[in-house]
Amino acid sequence: MTTRQKEDFHESLIRRSLRYLNTGFPVHFTGPPGVGKTTSALQLAKRRNRPVIFMSGHEDLSTNDLIGSFSGYKRNKLDDNYIHTVRKVEENVEESWKKGRLYEAVEQGYTVIYDEFTRTSPAVNNLFLPVLEERILPLFGTKRTASYIDVHPKFAMIFTSNPMEYSGVHPSQDALRDRMVTMRFQLMEEERKHQVLASETSLKDKDISMILSIVSRAEEKKDEQGGSVRLPLMIAKVADRYQMKVTGDNPNFREVCYDILWHHEDDLSDEEFEELFRN
Repeated sequence: MTTRQKEDFHESLIRRSLRYLNTGFPVHFTGPPGVGKTTSALQLAKRRNRPVIFMSGHEDLSTNDLIGSFSGYKRNKLDDNYIHTVRKVEENVEESWKKGRLYEAVEQGYTVIYDEFTRTSPAVNNLFLPVLEERILPLFGTKRTASYIDVHPKFAMIFTSNPMEYSGVHPSQDALRDRMVTMRFQLMEEERKHQVLASETSLKDKDISMILSIVSRAEEKKDEQGGSVRLPLMIAKVADRYQMKVTGDNPNFREVCYDILWHHEDDLSDEEFEELFRN
């Protein structure tokens, strides 16, 4: 497998996504956990050479978090005694406005990564409809003089989401989905996992293949669904950083495999662990 082949999938994804963002369309990466959605979103955002704001979807996220709110009062006091026989005191009290993350991004033309946006209430996510379609951010409920602000021409959004069957996920509105270009991530084949590990580390192909083989055997023994690149990438990065010999007789490498692959004491027996390193 050549270096060019290793870069094909990732480069194609970034190139296509960047094309849509630069045309004014938001991009949506969806798929199961561990397939590289957030990592790809971060890499895509960096390619725009604009400041990036990262937001995580959750049940408690509110429109105040996105737009902003008045957060108390500011007091300005002027005590003028320049002429000793005349004293003038002026005091002004005004509410203090704190901008929300979306307000700041829209105003300044930042790139927003909205990670796992379907974990947020659909009622809150409705705020993104005019941002993406009419290119305005409504300021309802803020007591601001203006009713909206215009979206900066350089503003862009990248959404990520997990499938509906995952815990804590809300159905997303069709109106919102229709305004995105959705790129679907599937559980990774071994070749794609190899590409990711090769692009993220300096390990040799034979070492990457061995790590993938060990993780695959562990998943089979634990009856887990394969396809995630998260665990093999963790092992590969540690091995690469500390220049470990990726072999079954290297105690340091075996420790890394054990610590990363074993989540519970009863996952696998010691004998089953030894079998992972046998040819």
